[in-house]
Amino acid sequence: MIEPKAPKELRFVPRIINPVKLRRAVVFAADAGLRQAAQRRDEAMPWLRTEIHYDPASLLRTPPAEPSVYLFDDTGLAVADARRLRERSPDTVVVLLSFQPFIQSSPQAAARLRYPYTEKADLVFAVSRDEFAPPKILPAAVQAAEDRLNIGRRSDVRRFIFHIVDDEPRWFSQFLPVLYGIIGQRAAVMITRTFEDSLEFLFGVRAEERIDAKRYLLRGHGDDVVCLIADIFFPTDDDPQAKAGLDLIRLVSRFYPRIPVIIASKAKEARGLGDLGFVLPKGDPGSLQKLQEGLLNLTGLGDFLLYDNAGKEIHRAKDILGICGILREAEEDSPRGQRLRSILESYGDKDRFSTWLYMHSYRELGDRLRPRKGSGRQLVTMLKRNLRAEIARARRMPLDIAGRKVFDLADLLAALRTLNAEAIQPYSDNDIISSWLDRKGYPELAEELRPIHGSGAGLRQTLAEAVGRWLDIYRARGLSPS
Repeated sequence: MIEPKAPKELRFVPRIINPVKLRRAVVFAADAGLRQAAQRRDEAMPWLRTEIHYDPASLLRTPPAEPSVYLFDDTGLAVADARRLRERSPDTVVVLLSFQPFIQSSPQAAARLRYPYTEKADLVFAVSRDEFAPPKILPAAVQAAEDRLNIGRRSDVRRFIFHIVDDEPRWFSQFLPVLYGIIGQRAAVMITRTFEDSLEFLFGVRAEERIDAKRYLLRGHGDDVVCLIADIFFPTDDDPQAKAGLDLIRLVSRFYPRIPVIIASKAKEARGLGDLGFVLPKGDPGSLQKLQEGLLNLTGLGDFLLYDNAGKEIHRAKDILGICGILREAEEDSPRGQRLRSILESYGDKDRFSTWLYMHSYRELGDRLRPRKGSGRQLVTMLKRNLRAEIARARRMPLDIAGRKVFDLADLLAALRTLNAEAIQPYSDNDIISSWLDRKGYPELAEELRPIHGSGAGLRQTLAEAVGRWLDIYRARGLSPS
């Protein structure tokens, strides 16, 4: 009797959106609170080594061997030679953490006129003693610097980008920590502050009339953008008071209708733009909570949500097994089934399926589905067939942690309890464990682990406790840990 062959193991390929990791954070600041916050930042980002400098000449004596972010306050950047820092290493990002209210609330052209040193910075963030406390702002500033470095130098990497367009640093400084807390390492962030810079990033041109309607996908990064967060008022090169956000949103809606738009503005002009995007009155009480809800609902970072034509939520799925349940209903020969098929067609046209799959680590499946359009039962059958195949694939896809194969939650818990903390840490730093858990159908656990970083025995214990707790929860729900 010939025994059946065991199913072939499949390799899990983690998603790494930033292959270039910042390794050094060099701080030159007169403000003692900022220096202290930078030193305490090590536990949240243990892969980054922090150096505190007190002499501007010492910045140029340190060998620029590793990708580095230079963090300055206003006094530090005013006396630093940023040009020579960049000449010595192309993998350098210069960040200004400004305490100046005028810089925090002004377009960059106005800030450069009054404070010329701001022109040296690649990124500008607001810091203060209260709302923009350095311990809150620093991790987001460093992450934004790493994203900027990778987007600029590694355009060959398939990544997903949240594009923020706002001319005032205080506003994106306010919500960027919230945004990074949600997305983890699943997507990058790009900040632009003028209409022309935004056009160049999205379309590879600096004037609207130069957009090639037939070849625009071949230039710029628009095809990588999964969400646009834009103010209405931000400048053009010719008009510092322009309502350039309206033009930018119009262009994105025309060329990239799949990109969800969050209109971050309190201006009265934003009130009638609900058909173009989610309107967020920035700065209002509760606005950050609304931003979080909008991001989760619109960009595929949370549950898969199905809305009818009136905008009412009619279905919610946490994983692809739940999406298969929606598809089964859509196969029904009934008015409800017909209505679901119509909605699913519109989702397919806007790449809603592939975007959600990308954000939940199904990159290969997202790439397979994205160019394939369909209608009616043909679309439903195609989606269901691909999702079921992916569920079967996940069962044969172990996570390899330092040579140890992990097939299920029980294996993961055992590995976290027994492996050295040093072996586990890179998998936490890059959200690899969370990415694998998404693929295995444990999105709640993946979400809980995603923002957890640290080092040593403390990190290992925190991760193990979370996995053990959710293992009990899944068992209580009647779900197999495998």
